[in-house]
Amino acid sequence: MAALLKDLFGGSKPSASPIPVGDSDFADFAGAADPSPTPFSAIPTAPSFPGAGAVPTGAAGVPYTKWYNIHERHSLSEFKQEGLILGFLTVIAIIHLFGTRVNRSKAKSWISAHAPTLKKEFALVGFGGPQTATVDDVAREGLAKTMANESLDQPVELLKEKSPQEFATYATGRQNVAFLDINLTLLKRYSPLSMIAEFAMGLFFESMPSPAERMQAVLYPFDGREALTVPGQIPGAHELRKDTKSSYDNFVWAVVNKDTMKQLRDDRYDVSITGTKDSPKLPIWATVMSESAEITDFLLTPELIKAIQDAREYFDHLIITDQPVDQPLTLDETIPKKRLYLSLRLPSSGNYSSLLPIFEYFIRLTDTLVQSAHFRPEVLRKVRSTREDMIKKLQKADEEEKAEERAVEREKTKKLKRDLELKNLDAKAQKKYLEKEKERDMKRMQKKQSMRG
Repeated sequence: MAALLKDLFGGSKPSASPIPVGDSDFADFAGAADPSPTPFSAIPTAPSFPGAGAVPTGAAGVPYTKWYNIHERHSLSEFKQEGLILGFLTVIAIIHLFGTRVNRSKAKSWISAHAPTLKKEFALVGFGGPQTATVDDVAREGLAKTMANESLDQPVELLKEKSPQEFATYATGRQNVAFLDINLTLLKRYSPLSMIAEFAMGLFFESMPSPAERMQAVLYPFDGREALTVPGQIPGAHELRKDTKSSYDNFVWAVVNKDTMKQLRDDRYDVSITGTKDSPKLPIWATVMSESAEITDFLLTPELIKAIQDAREYFDHLIITDQPVDQPLTLDETIPKKRLYLSLRLPSSGNYSSLLPIFEYFIRLTDTLVQSAHFRPEVLRKVRSTREDMIKKLQKADEEEKAEERAVEREKTKKLKRDLELKNLDAKAQKKYLEKEKERDMKRMQKKQSMRG
């Protein structure tokens, strides 16, 4: 009992048992000194780490190491590869920004030169909403000046950037014209390698023309359909008043640059149905593509000839058409849809004064067509014959396709009936049925061979 109480409430502690001499696992700790706390005065204070009191490497008692000196552990020569990559990316970024800026500058120069004509001919130009006059504007400038200010009736954004090389604008609100789409295609100055590759492909392959900066405009006339697009128009009202009638005869006619004539015939179905004939009135590098000589005599006016001469080699083509660009594959695609196309190459100098006459003539051409493009029945008969031939071909192809579908359906029905009959027969009857079927097939083949002979 006394021994138990002694163990519970303390007593003299037993001395450490001696380490056996032969036990090597505890030999390293046999002579270890008792751990003792480090005096507080020996611990460096916080300001002594970064301050002047810090012990430098290499001082007495402190081994020298490069870990604390990054300029001694590394050098710029270790980052040559990273430096080359960073420099290459910097050059690419600078070229991209410079090329994009140049393209934007050329696009703004073009719209600045053509905006007065567009604003004069159309009520709405661009993609932004129209500006409206405020009370402060009227008080500051007066009502007369405010109403006369053209900028208040024009959209804020005249040109839209579709990509670093493509820009577009839009115009609507004109008599005889539903709307006008204009696209500018510039060189890929932001990507010199792509531009060089395109020039190389155009040099070695005729099917791939060399890249060039172009303005392509597509004008969509009303053609008597104002009631479908203009709010407030009563359907059929254009037939009651002669001055609102905006339709004209269907035909395809074009003036093209001979350098692009072959490409146009290959790419466009509507132009391919016309005949080509040179005119002594035009420059030697231009020709006419028409369905009738009478149409050419009517459209080849002195104003158009003068405008083409002013445009010089920058003129690509002017096309008046009612047929699709791609060859029609269905009867719905043969429905006439009238459009006017103008393609001009942009001069590198940025001087567009020589191209303005043909651009203005192109916009006003619909007025001439609506007023006088109504030809004799003999002329229209020849024009209709080409379209009727295409319609007959499509009808024949459609009938053949439907006949083939009907034949396939008959074969499916016949095969299904045969399978059902075989399924309901026993093995002996099935064998007899197949033998008779084989005999019928052989007789049919012999009959066909005798008819061919």
